[in-house]
Amino acid sequence: MGLFNNTIKSKGSLFARNGLIITALLLFAAATIFPIYFMIISSFGDPVEAGAMSYSLIPAKISFESYKFFFNFSAHSWDWLKNSFIVAACITVSNVFFATLAGYAFAKMKFRGKGILFAILLGSMMIPTQVTQVPLYILIVNIFELQNTYTALIMPSIVTVYNIFLVKQFMSSIPVEIIEAAKIEGCSQPKIFWYIIMPLSKTVMAVLAILTFMAAWNDFFWPFLVTNTMDMQTIQVGLKNFRFANTTYFAPMMAGATISAVPMFILFFSLQKYFLEGVAVGAVKG
Repeated sequence: MGLFNNTIKSKGSLFARNGLIITALLLFAAATIFPIYFMIISSFGDPVEAGAMSYSLIPAKISFESYKFFFNFSAHSWDWLKNSFIVAACITVSNVFFATLAGYAFAKMKFRGKGILFAILLGSMMIPTQVTQVPLYILIVNIFELQNTYTALIMPSIVTVYNIFLVKQFMSSIPVEIIEAAKIEGCSQPKIFWYIIMPLSKTVMAVLAILTFMAAWNDFFWPFLVTNTMDMQTIQVGLKNFRFANTTYFAPMMAGATISAVPMFILFFSLQKYFLEGVAVGAVKG
């Protein structure tokens, strides 16, 4: 409650205001957590068809049969998880690497046409993603003939303009005097970047890694477009195989979704310290 300028003196009014705020926050938290809760409890049901499912907030019994069904359903269940991990990890590493380099160049280096180039990049952010999917698909599949490969899954997302913009804005806040002092001491640009800029940018790099990994892991549309065999599908695309024309294996699908969410939870909780620091820094600057 320290965020508020307390001009209310009456204890009753303060109690009522704080009560309303806490109630609203609890409702928002419940609405956010409920889909995850429903996904997990649904995964403990028996692997029956969707029409035979009994939707309940409290499971009548706990069963791991749907998890066994998920892995026994297809010989490629493990391949879906492996493909998702390879694709998401490669996209995350490439985005952190290239976005950090580009962000540093735009924030601290001087070169001809920097302002125009950055304006073009910002302008490209205004183009809806759906507009670029068709020409991108033609380029990847018809011209380069990369369909059903890791290259097709990874290359279009190797670095995004949003990530470059995010890093550039963060690095703009690093004092120029630090870089000038390093130059006076004889540091080259690579050494300045490696020994000074990168240690100061751990927060934004962690935020970048979390957001990029989550986006790549949860992506469905692009992997669905460029893969045509089950062994190259990612987990998000593989889950659609549990849905048929007249029925859906709901509980095994939820078991697969629960398994697919585990890596994101691990990544978030392992880097949450840096993520929360990044949010706090952004809030203070804002």
